[in-house]
Amino acid sequence: MNETKLTKKIKEWGAELGFQQIGVTTTDLHQDEAYLINWLSKGRHGEMNYMASHGKKRSRPQDLIPGTLSVISARMDYFPPSSNHPTKVLKNKNLAYISRYATGRDYHKIIRQRLKKLARRIQEQYGEFGHRCFVDSAPVLEKALARNSGLGWIGKHSNLINPKAGSWFFLGEIYTNLPLEIDEPFTEHHCGSCKACIDICPTNAIIGDMEIDARRCISYLTIELRDSIPEKFRKLIGNRVYGCDDCQLICPWNKFAKNSDEDDFRVRNGLDAPDLVELFSWTEKNFIDRTEGSAIRRIGYECWLRNIAVGLGNAPKTEKVVSALIARRKNSTALVSEHIEWALEQHNEK
Repeated sequence: MNETKLTKKIKEWGAELGFQQIGVTTTDLHQDEAYLINWLSKGRHGEMNYMASHGKKRSRPQDLIPGTLSVISARMDYFPPSSNHPTKVLKNKNLAYISRYATGRDYHKIIRQRLKKLARRIQEQYGEFGHRCFVDSAPVLEKALARNSGLGWIGKHSNLINPKAGSWFFLGEIYTNLPLEIDEPFTEHHCGSCKACIDICPTNAIIGDMEIDARRCISYLTIELRDSIPEKFRKLIGNRVYGCDDCQLICPWNKFAKNSDEDDFRVRNGLDAPDLVELFSWTEKNFIDRTEGSAIRRIGYECWLRNIAVGLGNAPKTEKVVSALIARRKNSTALVSEHIEWALEQHNEK
C-alpha cells in the first residue's frame, strides 16, 4: 500500500474509532522549539519541572522516539452532553466549578486505547511498524503538531482552535516510522483583533499572544501546584476547584463546537454542578471512590480539599459554610488548614 492510500485509510479508520479529525505532519518543530526555550527560560512553567527536564525531546520527536518519520495527530470532541451550563455554575458561588474536560472519565485512557486500536489496524494492513502512542503523557508539543497536521491554529489563549469545531477537544498522537503523506499545516490565524480570552482571564495569566504565565493560571494553581495557592490569587479563583474554562467559554469560535457522542465523557457523580459544602464533606475514601477513572484523582485528596476550602472562602457566608470549614479545622494537614483559616477570615470568623 503506498503512502497516499495508507494515509487515507488511517483517516477513515480514525473516524470509525470516534476521532473527529486525523492529520499527519513531519517532525520539524524548530520554530516552536525556540518559543519553548524562551518560555522556560522565563520560568513561566512554574513548578512543572517536567516541562524542562526532558531537554529538547519535546520539540524533537526523533530524539524522543528514534526513527520517527511521521506524526499522526488526532482530535476528539469532549464537551459533555446534558450537563449544567458552565456559566450558570460559575455564577452560583455555592457550587463548585470543575473544568468540563474532567467531569467524565479520564481522557488519557480513552484516547490512548483508541490510538492503540488505530495502530493495530495499520499493522494489520501494513505489517509490523515502529510506533508509540501519546496522550498528554510525555514530552510532546501536541498543539504545535496538531497545527502542523492541519487540525487548527493556536489561539491567543494557547489552545488549539478548529474553525468548524472550536476548542473543546482532546489531542493525541502516534509517532511512527512510516513515510506517510503529509497534510498542509494550518498557517492562518483567525483570532484577528479579538482579545476576549485575554480580557476575561480572572488572574491575567494570558500575558501575550499565545503566551501563558502558568504561575498565574487557575488550571495550574488548582491542578499542577502542590503547595499553597498564593493569597493574591485566592479571591480571583472564585468557585473553580479544578481547572478553569473561562477562555474557552468566551471564545466566539466555540459557537461551532459540538457536544461529544462519547458515553465516557458524560458527567459522572454530578460533577457538573456539585455543592461546595458537600464536596468538602467527602472522606478520603469518598474521594477515591467517586473519582475512580477520573482525571481529578491525580491531584490527590489534600489538594482537592485545599481547592474547595478556597471556594468556600469565596462562597456567600452562611452557617452551613462556616460550620463545614470549622468542622475540618482540627483534623487537616498543614496545607489544608492554612486555606481553611484563610477561608474563615473571608467570613470574619477566627
